[in-house]
Amino acid sequence: MSTRLRDAGQNQGIAPEFTVDPAMLDAISPSGDRGGVVLGSGLKGEPLTVSALRSQPTRIVLVGGLYLARQVAMRAMATGAWVVVATGRPAAWQVLQQAAGSRDGRPSPLVQIRRLSPVELPRPSEDAPLLVVTDGGPTPQDLFPPRSPWQTTVYVLPYLHPQAGTTANAADLVLMQRLPAGQAELAARIWRLPPQMMRQLTTLKDDQIVALGTNLWRPLRLVTTQKEQQLLGPVRRGD
Repeated sequence: MSTRLRDAGQNQGIAPEFTVDPAMLDAISPSGDRGGVVLGSGLKGEPLTVSALRSQPTRIVLVGGLYLARQVAMRAMATGAWVVVATGRPAAWQVLQQAAGSRDGRPSPLVQIRRLSPVELPRPSEDAPLLVVTDGGPTPQDLFPPRSPWQTTVYVLPYLHPQAGTTANAADLVLMQRLPAGQAELAARIWRLPPQMMRQLTTLKDDQIVALGTNLWRPLRLVTTQKEQQLLGPVRRGD
């Protein structure tokens, strides 16, 4: 795959990234080179980042709870990205506007909460990349497929559905939280996972996820800042 993780000891990234100790995270997320978003830490505590915003159209699928989706969006926003959320539950995403703050008494234009219908998007660029979050249930409509450089579309799947296989297989990166046995079996069929990986998906803790892609299987632990805890609450698997 082309969107890969990078840690302090292995140069696996292909786009501008940064590595930083989790203890050095700022109020929402670390600052650093454009495109690098800290996901968490490895099993040995090493920081892990991903090139989520890069010079080619990118698809990311999140399988899990709303906490993970909002944390990823916040961290992309903190790197300077525009964030557009298309959702059927707008109240659940207002926390992003709270995190972005206001300008002249108005909500920051860097965050837009939209309904699940096509709208005109900001034009992405290297200086202003665009993260589009599609929060449309387990079988999302592809309302905003990434078509230009510096646009990343994130599909939030509360659980795996057989009809989501096309979306899942088209992803450059998949982030999965703990799955029940039946869901793990479906994941194994979609991504052709061996039995040991399928079983691992059922035993992840609330603060653990697996990053999956071509030639990539990486368990990691979510690292949450104090500011994120104030806005999102404790790390959790569900919504």
